[in-house]
Amino acid sequence: MELLFPLLLVALLVPMFLGVRRQKREAEKVAGMQDNLKVGDQVVTTSGLYGTVVELDDTTVDLEIAEDVVTTWLRQAIREVRTEEVGAEETGGSDATDAVEESAEQTETRLTKD
Repeated sequence: MELLFPLLLVALLVPMFLGVRRQKREAEKVAGMQDNLKVGDQVVTTSGLYGTVVELDDTTVDLEIAEDVVTTWLRQAIREVRTEEVGAEETGGSDATDAVEESAEQTETRLTKD
């Protein structure tokens, strides 16, 4: 009975400690990625906007989101750097079209069954 409380305490604290370490490691990785941004990088913001880095300073990033359309973002808003080139046809292309077509087919199938 004496060992029950210390074992219970250890059983609760170890997962919390490991979770905090994992979060800290992930935050350091994201901060490192944001610090290493360079002009020409294809990025995605935390809100899901795709863009290309055209200018940088200490706290902000200028992204070209369409031809001759440049917006300014905080560095912290950059979620990831894309490794492959993302073109306009890929961002609004086949995946979105396939999903719409599949949804239309499902709706049509339901209507014909009724």
